[in-house]
Amino acid sequence: MSDPTRVPPSPVSGVSAASQHREAAPVSVRTAVITVSDTRTPETDASGQYLREQLLAGGHQVVGYRIVRDDAVEIRAALVALAREASVVLLTGGTGLSGRDVTVPVVESMLTKALPGFGELFRMLSYAQVGGAAMFSRAVGGLVRGAAVFAMPGSLNAVQTAWTGILKDELGHVAFEVERHGQPGGVLPAGRPQAGTQATPGASAALGHAALGNAGTLGPAGALGRHAQGEEPAPPRRDRHD
Repeated sequence: MSDPTRVPPSPVSGVSAASQHREAAPVSVRTAVITVSDTRTPETDASGQYLREQLLAGGHQVVGYRIVRDDAVEIRAALVALAREASVVLLTGGTGLSGRDVTVPVVESMLTKALPGFGELFRMLSYAQVGGAAMFSRAVGGLVRGAAVFAMPGSLNAVQTAWTGILKDELGHVAFEVERHGQPGGVLPAGRPQAGTQATPGASAALGHAALGNAGTLGPAGALGRHAQGEEPAPPRRDRHD
């Protein structure tokens, strides 16, 4: 027999908690962008350019941007370097099924915590646009060395879907969740605000534009960052032998 004095749990408690976390999340997030492609240049990298523009327009800092080849060593080296500098790293390209698509296995090999919901949501949104072809996308998300990493396809349409449908409104929330209790072995980079603090939007844009001064490399803002003791150094560049 049920107890008439017992108050049932609120069905919206989870929603309220999420709202509270969003309110406490940083307005400006330290981010980085990696484009994986054998052919794109900073001038032709429409997907990378779109992400950088959207991040800066949203008041976030872009502390690094690189274009790397479809090569596991190069992808890993870029991810190791930029995960030291940024709270969130966005990768575009190399997530398909072709023999040269190696982004996903590299990212998965480095994950300390997977975030399967990102790939699930992305494929759900993609299915509404391209139907069953959405199954060919292996978009993946999770934590790498204390930074949240999201790898998505290289097409501009796919990047726009991921940004507008998932990442745009949750970037600060992601940074808050990752940092509010700390991560095993994770060290905050210099200049990265603690979760719940806010950075000046004007300063964020200035840092972002400074970081884009030399496309394909870390800009001046990239000099800020963490160097955790015992952290694995970036692997040396190695030419591909096809």
